[in-house]
Amino acid sequence: MKLSARNQIPGRITAVIRGQTTGHVHIDIGQGVTVHASITNEAIDDLKLAVGDEAMAVIKSSDVMVAK
Repeated sequence: MKLSARNQIPGRITAVIRGQTTGHVHIDIGQGVTVHASITNEAIDDLKLAVGDEAMAVIKSSDVMVAK
């Protein structure tokens, strides 16, 4: 699959936690860093996401804020 998003980070799924409508997917991207994504349960099912699967964290945003 080709995407226009430039921030594509490969990793491995370490957790899939379902809520009532939204789930949380944890992707280990290496060096002790885990990316957490909130997606619909429907998307989890459609993508057949499971712990141990290789996955891509795709980050697409028009704004990035930094605070201190």
